[in-house]
Formats: sequence, C-alpha cells, structure tokens
Amino acid sequence: MYSFFLKAHSGLRYLVLALIVIALFSAIIAVFRKKTFSPLHKKIALFSLITSHIQLLLGLGLYFLSPLVALAQMSSTMKTPTLRYWTVEHAFMMVIAIVLVTVGYSRAKKGVTDVAKHKAVILFFGLALLLIVVAILLSTRGLL
Repeated sequence: MYSFFLKAHSGLRYLVLALIVIALFSAIIAVFRKKTFSPLHKKIALFSLITSHIQLLLGLGLYFLSPLVALAQMSSTMKTPTLRYWTVEHAFMMVIAIVLVTVGYSRAKKGVTDVAKHKAVILFFGLALLLIVVAILLSTRGLL
C-alpha cells in the first residue's frame, strides 16, 4: 500500500504543477490582453484545485503509512533534518499551498470583475506555486 501511495503521489505532482502553471500563465496573459474570465479559465483553475486536493489525500495517506513518520519520536525527529523535513516541514508547506489554491479558486469564482478574478488566480496560485517549488527543492530530490 505504501508503494502505491508513494508512486501515485510522486507522479501526480507533475500534473499538479503543470495545471497550476497553466492557470497562472493564462491568468497573467488574460490580464495583459484584457480578456474575460472564460469558462476555460474557470475549468483550468477547477482542475488545478481538484488535482491538488487529490494530491493532498494521497499525501495524507502516504504520511500515515510512511515508515519514517511511524517510527519517529518527535524529540528525535526535530533533531534530524531529514526526518523533520518529511514529518513536519513538507506536510505543513504543502497544506498551506493547497489552502492558497482553494482560496484562489474561491475568490476567482466569486470575483465581481474579470480582472479581479484573474488577479485572484495570479496572486493565490502564484504564492501556492512558489511554496510548492520551495518545498520540493528543500527535499533535495529536484523539481523534475
């Protein structure tokens, strides 16, 4: 079971990153070209939201199945950089990133003007992308 969650979680990150990048750049282009917040923009943001939440569920499953987390004692975990990263830091940063995606989608959906909708995606998805990239780079596994 652990192997399935690990492979699914590792593989889905590419789709999550790609969708967030696509949503972000399409919103940036739409602001500069003064485009409307079309159903396509909404779908891209929605798919970003859905895949990031699936990634969160896989990550939570992985967290509770992981031998690193299961064997860790909190006092020794905080003293070991690798254990601390995977037990505390990675999970915390990714949950915050997914909250940002969720808030960004919600604000875009409820925005009054098209510009406000696009700017919500730019701000919140941009911050989420930054946090995800930092978290992945801190893992020393590489972004791609």
